[in-house]
Amino acid sequence: MKLTSTRNIVAIGALLAATLLFASAEAATKRSVTIVAYDSFTPSKGIFDPFTKKTGITVKVVTAGDGGALVNKAILTKGEPLGDVLWGVDNTFLSRALKAAIFDPYHSSAPLDAALRKLVPHDEVTPVDYGDVCVNYDRARTPNPPTSLEDLAKPAFARQLVVESPATSSTGLAFMLGTIAHFGQSRWRTYWAQLKTGGVKVVDGWDAAYNTEFSGSGGRGKRALVVSYGSSPPAAVIFGKDPKAKVSPIGVVASTCFRQVEFAGVLRNSKHTAEARAVIDYLVGREFQADLPLSLFVFPARTGVAWPEAFRRFAIAPTSPLRMSPAEIAAGRDRWIDEWSKTVEG
Repeated sequence: MKLTSTRNIVAIGALLAATLLFASAEAATKRSVTIVAYDSFTPSKGIFDPFTKKTGITVKVVTAGDGGALVNKAILTKGEPLGDVLWGVDNTFLSRALKAAIFDPYHSSAPLDAALRKLVPHDEVTPVDYGDVCVNYDRARTPNPPTSLEDLAKPAFARQLVVESPATSSTGLAFMLGTIAHFGQSRWRTYWAQLKTGGVKVVDGWDAAYNTEFSGSGGRGKRALVVSYGSSPPAAVIFGKDPKAKVSPIGVVASTCFRQVEFAGVLRNSKHTAEARAVIDYLVGREFQADLPLSLFVFPARTGVAWPEAFRRFAIAPTSPLRMSPAEIAAGRDRWIDEWSKTVEG
């Protein structure tokens, strides 16, 4: 009996040790949150250190392609999500994500732009930044730039223009939606037919358009007009040959700008919901929001955050950009992409 009791005590002790070890490992796991983001999510190094120091929660980032691919992967893995927080679904793909119910709703108390909050009245996701997809031009090669979408259809400009495909690029999708918002259902396909006849070039994504085809990006490309962003001018100065330039080498055709809003949300089925919500609060906190302009080159969604000087001087954020509601986008997006493909690539 004595031997048996000793063995039982040892066994119980081992079981308790294993249980404590498992509980300790589980607790450690709960203090780590993974953000799933698009490939170009590049906040400043160490930006999450203050959050970790304050909360004890470690933040990891994994990337999952561009905006469209990001949403598709989140939908396909919603039962076993790739992480806890998704960063970067924008208003062009928002309805697809909401329909798939991949988010656990959460309302952050941060002071955010009211117009951006209205896009998600049920708080499925939280607006984190905004910007505008606009036609950019190389000032050195375009002394008399276009001033409207109509101008771009003229052969002199169309053959200088490179755009991203809306079937493969969120930037291209935003630009296509802008043309529909401007020309309406009856004329937008005619407009794209004119661009095609005029010689517009279509590529798969922003990197190929801006960094390869566009002459304003280091002078490597041959086309002087590109679909990019209203924040391209400050980026061109900061990373250009003369960071003290008084005029950016990149100009923006402001009348072509389509407002793009990005959101972050807690992924449904996350095992760390409370911690993920704390991360959302940090993402819309003053420190992280102030980092966005010069790291991701977008405008903060939080009110009262000052723009850096380069943004104040060079960035374009029209007061009346082209817009389309998420509901409108949801109703027409897939059909419009199909019609675009038949018009431009058919």
